[in-house]
Amino acid sequence: MPSPAVRYAWYVLLVVLGALVGTAGALVQAAWLPGGLFLALLATAALFYGGLRATGTQVAVAAAGAGWLVAIVLLSLGRPEGDGVFGGGVGELVYLFGGMAVAVMCTTLSRLPRPTP
Repeated sequence: MPSPAVRYAWYVLLVVLGALVGTAGALVQAAWLPGGLFLALLATAALFYGGLRATGTQVAVAAAGAGWLVAIVLLSLGRPEGDGVFGGGVGELVYLFGGMAVAVMCTTLSRLPRPTP
């Protein structure tokens, strides 16, 4: 088990990666529908599962999910002029709810036993 400082560094990195994947996914999912939506959800699942495997804790999935969700919410708010990344539609909702479902699935996965030395 890594030291607490290393784990906290992983969590901070996963929050930043979650925000980046959320932003990239928000842009890609609308550009190449339905392939972009599939690609965005695949990248989200890879981030969440990769964080789980890298640290071995469900907190990593929550950290990546928090960064992802903050990015999605901030991009959905738009600006006072009315511009926003999400134009409204089924694709955006599938990306939002699909990403949250993937985060829940990765969080509830059972941990594999650690190999003994």
